[in-house]
Formats: sequence, C-alpha cells, structure tokens
Amino acid sequence: MKKLWGGRFKEQTEGTVESFTESVSFDARFWRHDIEGSIAHVKMLAKQKVILSKESVSIIKGLNEIAKEIESGKFRFKESLEDVHMNIEHALIKKIGPVGGKVHTARSRNDQVSLDLRLYLRDEINTIQKLIKGLQKAFLKIAEKNIDMIMPGYTHLQRAQPVLLSHHMLAYYEMLERDSGRFADCLKRLNVLPLGAAALAGTTLPIDRKYVAKLLKFPAVTENSIDTVSDRDFAVEFISAASMLMMHLSRFAEEIIIWNSEEFGFVELPDAFTTGSSIMPQKKNPDVLELTRGKTGRVYGNLMSILTIMKGLPLAYNRDMQEDKEPVFDTVDTVKACLDVLNKMMPGMKFKKKNIVSATDAGFLTATDIADYLVNKGVPFRDAHAITGSIVKHCIDKDKTLMELELKEFKKYSKKIGSDIFKHISIEASVDARKSFGGTARKMVLARIKNIKKK
Repeated sequence: MKKLWGGRFKEQTEGTVESFTESVSFDARFWRHDIEGSIAHVKMLAKQKVILSKESVSIIKGLNEIAKEIESGKFRFKESLEDVHMNIEHALIKKIGPVGGKVHTARSRNDQVSLDLRLYLRDEINTIQKLIKGLQKAFLKIAEKNIDMIMPGYTHLQRAQPVLLSHHMLAYYEMLERDSGRFADCLKRLNVLPLGAAALAGTTLPIDRKYVAKLLKFPAVTENSIDTVSDRDFAVEFISAASMLMMHLSRFAEEIIIWNSEEFGFVELPDAFTTGSSIMPQKKNPDVLELTRGKTGRVYGNLMSILTIMKGLPLAYNRDMQEDKEPVFDTVDTVKACLDVLNKMMPGMKFKKKNIVSATDAGFLTATDIADYLVNKGVPFRDAHAITGSIVKHCIDKDKTLMELELKEFKKYSKKIGSDIFKHISIEASVDARKSFGGTARKMVLARIKNIKKK
C-alpha cells in the first residue's frame, strides 16, 4: 500500500519494518479523540479561509461517518497504515476523494499525537477522579458506621496506642484526597492545546490556534512549538500521580490482607471478592487485594519506562516517543481496574469487633497515658517515660494488664500517682483524651466526618 508520506521514496517499506514501526495495534483507542481534534482543526481552517467552507463540511461529514463505522465495529484498522491517524485520514480520502487530504493542512502527526494523548488523558483523569471519590465515600461510610469501635494503632507493626477504627479508615481518605489533588494539578499542565506547532517550527499558514483551543475546551495554548512536539512531561506526571495512588491502594490492600488473616482476624472479606484453593478446601484467599498490591509494581514499571524513554532525547520529536503510549494505556487500565474492584468490595467488608476488642485490651496500649499523667503532675517527660517503662515491666513479670494493677503497685514507682490514675488509663479515656487537632478522639473524628460531608 502506498504511504501517504511516500512521495520521496523509491522502495516499498519492508514488511518487518511495517510490523516493527506500527502503533495502530495500541493507539487505535485514540480514534474518538483523533476525530474530535480533526473536526476542530478543519472548522478553524475553513474559518481562516485556508480551505473552502464546503470542503470543511464534506470533511466533517466524512469523519463523522468514519466515527460511526468504528463505533459499530465495521471499520478495519490496517497495520500497513502505521497508526490511528493515517488509518482515519486514508479512510477519509477513500470516502470523499482528494479533498480528504486537506484535513492534514497546517499540522503534523507530531502535534496531532500530542493533542490526541492530551484529550485522551483529560477524559481518563476525570474518570479516575470519579472512581477515587467513590472510594473516599466508601471509607467515609465505614468511618461513620464504626465510630465507636476502638482498635490498636500500630507502629513497626507493634501495638502502640488505641485509636478509633474510624480514624484509621479516614487516614486512607486523606491519602486519596492528595491523590485526587495530584491528578487535578497534572490536568492543569496537560490541558494546553498543542495543535498548531506542526512538525516542530509552527506553520506559514494563517491558522488560529486560540479558536481551536476554544472548540476543544483547552484554557491555554502552548507557547513554544519545539517544546510542544517534544514534551511528554504531562504523561510522565500522570503516571507519577498514578504510581502514588497505587502505592496508597497497595498499602490498604496489604493492611486488609493482614487483618483478614487468622492471626489478626479483624476483618472478613465478602465471598464474591475472594477465591478458593485448588487443593485446600478451607481456604478463602484475598486475591483481589493481592493483585492490587502486585499491580502496583506494574505501574511503577511504566513510570520508569517513560522516564527512560525521554531521558536522552534531543529536541524535537523522535520516534522513540511512540513508546510513550503503552505505558500510559496500561497505567490507565490498571488504575481504573483496581479502583473499580475496590469500590465494589468495600461495602461487603465486615469488621470483627470481638477480635478487635480483644487485641485492644492487650499490649499496654495506654502506657503513654501514664507518662502523660505524670507530666501533668510535674514530672519531666523523660523521667515519666522511664517510670512508665518500669511499670510495664512489672505488669509483664506479674502477667497483669495496666488496669489490673492496684494503686499500691503504681505508687511503688511514683508517689505522684493517685487513685485518679484509673480514669486516665482505660482504653476509652485514652482515645477521648486525644483531642488535639487531627487526633483520634471521637469528638475530633466526628468533626472531620462532618467537614468532609459538608465539602
């Protein structure tokens, strides 16, 4: 098949080169954005009298017909035509004749592909942000439903201090809030029109880039044609934001995997989101969460891939940049799949209160409250810390909890300790005492829930 760019070539492209250089096998997913961009471009060309109005009407009609054919599955993308852009342009010329070739006036595939990628990511970021918002709502519902449940808070995976389960779940809400903000920031830098940069130097034809930007809802236009066609910062930034999101989803997945184990027994996952063993009938495996954790590495790999592609490229466009799309596409698909399945799994999670309470009652979780109590009695914190450590050691030796100690046992370690100590070292008192802004006290958590719902 004769190439649309083949005027200066004497020989046909070798078959293996066609297979090696084609991208339509993966960039065909751009078809909708490619046609949208071409229609806006053609409207501008007619407005600027670069092409005739009737030519614009004919081209737009042809492009809309091609869109319907692709939508219905009748359109066949050809590897020999290299990419989605050439496939659509070739089909347009075949459909309406030589006038179809005017669609590419005053543009290059270099600025065209940047436009398609930006339009595509703009849509996908909006979808991802909606999925993030859905997951945030799921965490919020769990927090509201379990506002009175106290659990061990952990550092170093060791029981540390008592916290509300609601407070723990809302920690993931905050992570997702930052993730959503990163995608919003990425969108600001992505949402700039590249079309009109042409191959790298702009065009001699009297185009109106701001008009195209208005048609395609871009709030700004790129300022430097060389930078425009060589820029993939927005794609790198998108995958970076996605990597951070996946890190947070993976941390949540890891935690629920641990909590779902027999050793913890804090949570039970819904049957519909677990799998069995091919040999052990008793097993109920958290495969959805394990795959979420595993797919995080896949997105990290995509980030390293696109950074490596871009790191040594001289200005302006180089064909290496064709390799940007698969990491982007795979990241989009992976992130959306993980968010979607977690959104569907979360409502069916059940927290096992008995096991959580049992774990909270053990482990000297209110030891810090003894130290704080002594500080309030005028004892320097370092001395209070040492006294409390001795009390904990005494409990371990006597196989007692802090609440099981008698007042005389406390006084053995500090005369400052009075009978009011027992009001400070209950699990409930410990939680309620943490009223500092952002703390785990029920009052503070309820206030945060209220503010989130108001927002």
